[in-house]
Amino acid sequence: MMRVLFFFLLIASVSFFSVAESTPEELPPLDPAYVGVHGMVLLNKSSGIFAYNLSRYQKPHDVQLLYKLDVKNIALVQLVRDNEMVTIKPNAFNLQRLMRGEKVALEADVYLGHFERDGMLVYENMTLNFAEQLYMRKLDDIKPSSNQQEYDVVTYRKNNKIYIHRLQQAPSYDHVIQIDLSAGCLTKFNTASPVPKRNELQYKFYNCGTMKPLYYETENFVKN
Repeated sequence: MMRVLFFFLLIASVSFFSVAESTPEELPPLDPAYVGVHGMVLLNKSSGIFAYNLSRYQKPHDVQLLYKLDVKNIALVQLVRDNEMVTIKPNAFNLQRLMRGEKVALEADVYLGHFERDGMLVYENMTLNFAEQLYMRKLDDIKPSSNQQEYDVVTYRKNNKIYIHRLQQAPSYDHVIQIDLSAGCLTKFNTASPVPKRNELQYKFYNCGTMKPLYYETENFVKN
């Protein structure tokens, strides 16, 4: 009887420590300074939809952030696929939830065009599921404005890469481009100015493979 009791006590203690070891560490409190209306541009490749934060230098928007969305609404996929720019205006939330990689469902208005620049409201209070963080860069230590540009590379499928320009101090530019097959594509190169024309940037990636420009913005980065 004592052996049986000892056996069950041993199993119980092992189970307790296994649960304790597998319990994730408690995340730190969210910084309330990151609560706000965080506009994003929706990007498309095939049937995939991505959300890219409309960054600025000032808090709470001082983050370059790319997320894969879980979208089952075919009409939204077609809207993003068939138009040059689609943006969203989510209800106010704390951006740190996405910065630390949470899966989040947000209610957002969907605009054809830029929602702050005469965009047209298409869908109101649509639920968008942020499924996977692909890229996050905080703009707290950025290099001075320069003609030397640098890109980070995000691989989301075997031969699909997204190149994201590492924002510099003003003047600078935000740029996202998708490439199917990368053939010795440069991630560092010089341009004619710190804020090059879109055509010059596309020429830099001309020999990289099948290319799809996704986003280009300069207006938000004229001043720090």
